[in-house]
Amino acid sequence: MFTRGIFAGAAISALLLASAVQAEENYPAPVVKLITHSSPGGGSDVFLREMVPYLQPYLGPKLVVENVTGGSGAKAMAEVAHSTPDGGEFYATTPTFIYTSLLSQPEATYKDLEPLVNVFYDPEVVYTAADSDFKSLPDVIAAAKEGRGKWGAANPASLERQLLEQMKQKTGANASIVTFEGGGDMQINVLNHTLDIGVGEVEEIRAQLDAGKLRMLAVLGDKRLDQFPDLKTAREEGIDVAAVKFRGLAGPKNTPPEVIAAWEAAIPKLLEDPKYKKIWTENNLQEGFMKHDEYVAFMAKFGADTENFLKESGVIH
Repeated sequence: MFTRGIFAGAAISALLLASAVQAEENYPAPVVKLITHSSPGGGSDVFLREMVPYLQPYLGPKLVVENVTGGSGAKAMAEVAHSTPDGGEFYATTPTFIYTSLLSQPEATYKDLEPLVNVFYDPEVVYTAADSDFKSLPDVIAAAKEGRGKWGAANPASLERQLLEQMKQKTGANASIVTFEGGGDMQINVLNHTLDIGVGEVEEIRAQLDAGKLRMLAVLGDKRLDQFPDLKTAREEGIDVAAVKFRGLAGPKNTPPEVIAAWEAAIPKLLEDPKYKKIWTENNLQEGFMKHDEYVAFMAKFGADTENFLKESGVIH
């Protein structure tokens, strides 16, 4: 029995090893580079780095994260757009790459990338330093009407920037909006009171939130967060501003069908992984898996709707 147990164990180990090797051989690239325009500590950076250890067993190849900052995503988009479509390089998509494409003239735009899959929706929150005088979003608006507010957004061309611009329009607040190349840099300026408020995701401010150094003031979404049920939405505070950020991946044009299929198979398994599910639910991410075809259609509509909004607002012509 003992000898047979040894052989049985060896056989199982060999089978598992063979399965792992087969998974890697089935994926055409031995290493996959996941690129973000975000600086270390920013929302996309945290999203990728938390996801990678749990995703790797379901996809096969080695996964690495690389920060390519500059131009509000322009440099990162260009790198991925010009890469070989072999499944070895992808860009972490957020509304920023749509706004950058429409508000500037980057070398490559969102139309030069192939939407791969979407993974999450990520509600935005307004936050301030824990020791600031602002106890609510109306406090921030009142101060900006009496004097001049100082508000922060992670990128010049971003959904966060547009949300703050909408907030100014809706309330008549007098505020300067300062932009950064990532959420990490913005947090520092909120913490040292250079900025009154910042806008970002719970995921990227979680460390400072848990440390008691930041305080959330409102959700810029359609509903309250499950983990923070007492935190009101901006609309509940009388300020009609809301949006939901998407988080997914895009690659170069002509990404092979077998690569797309591998990701479409891996992401649902990732989302149901108990250990990873605990992480993303605690970060108040909302499951938003979209397969390739659905994501292509979603991105085309989001891009067209955003362009129409910017034109109607007089931001672009």
